[in-house]
Amino acid sequence: MQVVDPHIHLWNLKTHHYPWLANPQTSFVGDARELKHDYLLSDLLRDAEGIDVLKLVHVDANHDPADPVEETRWLQGIADGEGRGMPNGIVAGADLSSDNAPQVLEAHAAFANTRGIRQILNVHDNPLYDYVGRHYMREPQWRKHFALLKRFDVSFDLQLYPSQMEEAAQLAREHADTQFIVNHAGMFVDRNAPQGYRAWREGMRALAACPNVAVKVSGFAMFDHEWTVESLRPYVLETIDTFGCERAMFASNFPVDGLFGTYAALWNAYAQIVGDVSASEKDALFMRNAERIYRI
Repeated sequence: MQVVDPHIHLWNLKTHHYPWLANPQTSFVGDARELKHDYLLSDLLRDAEGIDVLKLVHVDANHDPADPVEETRWLQGIADGEGRGMPNGIVAGADLSSDNAPQVLEAHAAFANTRGIRQILNVHDNPLYDYVGRHYMREPQWRKHFALLKRFDVSFDLQLYPSQMEEAAQLAREHADTQFIVNHAGMFVDRNAPQGYRAWREGMRALAACPNVAVKVSGFAMFDHEWTVESLRPYVLETIDTFGCERAMFASNFPVDGLFGTYAALWNAYAQIVGDVSASEKDALFMRNAERIYRI
């Protein structure tokens, strides 16, 4: 099976600082203590044995917020050296609310493989699920700096919860010339009541109504630690049906989702779920959309 994986993370704990791995905790995502070890390109490719990985997109691994550009510098060095082009795309981390955001964006954009920016936006009333504790999209300075993404020709990886999707759809409409990519199928978190499903479904439809928004079909293991093909199937198919085969792309979220299954098992599950789609649609979902949207 050939894939382009548009959502992986690498880290080197010997040379770089990742606050979340300095004192790892157990959360709904899993036990981060099991991730407190170097995870390099060679480790990813070893985990991918049996899957022909053509290209990779690295998404910021919550690197030291005091020096987010160092992560991009390190990744570009890998791509220019032993990675032989990989990671082919880099989605860098930046705090758009900070005073120095314009300088950080400019520095990221100077690297050849930079394609996008991610700032995690997840806010939730339940502290278990709350990542950032503030509504960045409502802050004037954050929105002012968001407008700079177009100048630097970078996309925005949109990581949020369903309750934030209507607000994000408005942002996407206001910035119709910026590419948005929804992370992890919208992180459907409130699964224990019909209104939670409704919020996810309607929020995803609001985002999909914006032609500049695409979605990664990924991250399900964070909410389904004992996943099976059948437990993933309804969420995978609903996501693809909402965005269409032309704006959806499968991704691994490794090594985080590796806490709950192998790389090959995950990709083979995706392949089984969409086994009846056309060959051209499979090519789009597994390779071509990621290549086109991340320009790699």
